[in-house]
Amino acid sequence: MESADWLVADRDRHLKWPALDILERLLMVACGIALACFVTTVFCDVVTRTIGRPWLWLQEVTSAFFIYGVFLGTAVAVRRNDHLLLTAITEAMAPKMRQVFETTNRLVVLFVGIFMVYFGAINFSQGFGNFRMPSLTPIALWYAAIPISGVFVVLFTLEQLVNGSRRGFAPPPPQEQF
Repeated sequence: MESADWLVADRDRHLKWPALDILERLLMVACGIALACFVTTVFCDVVTRTIGRPWLWLQEVTSAFFIYGVFLGTAVAVRRNDHLLLTAITEAMAPKMRQVFETTNRLVVLFVGIFMVYFGAINFSQGFGNFRMPSLTPIALWYAAIPISGVFVVLFTLEQLVNGSRRGFAPPPPQEQF
């Protein structure tokens, strides 16, 4: 077993490029850090408000961890096929029909990723005119998560489209080991 094989389910390995496994791992770590920091900052916010000494800036930090965790998690979900994927329907389809359905599904996800990049970049550039209070930090720093996530969604969807068109989307039959 290779070092990153634990990361990708055997049923999906035929749709993945091993070179992107490290990127997936980094994104998963970033999501874990964002989640841990989100929970920690919410806890600290509750405690400081309860004792009557609120840290007003902490809500900005909390929202940043939440936003980046969600959007980076979206990209990871696309790579891991943990997003909206209708596997129960496609498993019952004939191979040609499954190919069409799986390709169409991924093309929809690809267009969503492209829209995230395009409109996220617009929001990001316009976000420098709006500021979070009380720090006066440009809201663009929060908006940056959208096109960043979109780039990863596009990359991971293209990976699956290329590999799915070459090898098919159905997982290979299990091999018996002696």
